[in-house]
Amino acid sequence: MSKLQKTLEKLKNLKQTFTFNELEYLLGKLGYSEKKTGKTSGSRKAYVNSSTLHIIRIHKPHPGNELKKYVRTYLISELKNQNLI
Repeated sequence: MSKLQKTLEKLKNLKQTFTFNELEYLLGKLGYSEKKTGKTSGSRKAYVNSSTLHIIRIHKPHPGNELKKYVRTYLISELKNQNLI
């Protein structure tokens, strides 16, 4: 199983922790890049898929690095809607 597959499985398993760094790796492998213009400063982050122009907006977790369950559920839903998982 590749690192990408393992990371996807970890995202789907809501009992395991999932960090913001893992999220950035996953979105990068799925064709998303961080948009650094507009209202994406501080903890607000936007990621744009270069081929579909689909945007995923989230807040970077703080003070820790672990994503909340509702953020993971949102990500799973968005990626399923785009047929990426």
